[in-house]
Amino acid sequence: MRILYVEDNPELRDTISMLMEAPGRSIISCASAEEALAHDSDQGPFDLVMTDVSLPGMSGPELCRALLARHGQQRIVLCSGYHLEEELAGCGAQVQLLHKPFDIGALEDLLDSAQTQLQSAAS
Repeated sequence: MRILYVEDNPELRDTISMLMEAPGRSIISCASAEEALAHDSDQGPFDLVMTDVSLPGMSGPELCRALLARHGQQRIVLCSGYHLEEELAGCGAQVQLLHKPFDIGALEDLLDSAQTQLQSAAS
């Protein structure tokens, strides 16, 4: 599973990227939505994009909409301490919200679920 992780806080980006590592997962991390879009252009759609909501420049929700415009079924997880359910309504079931602060178990459950869905779709 190819994961793109977008977080502007370098310590958090390094820590969460390390926590997401597991067999069968490849993690690319970057600091901005603009970088994320460049990775998407260079490498094609990722299996999962996980992004902070508050980013310098383009926000996480703006990145979400840009990725969905490119790849309508892109799986995206927005990480936020804010309640954004209304703002994300209409984006589709493939867009999820992970409330901060989240624990490692919730992150792992989310990643395992995404990996299972990918494997089922490939079968």
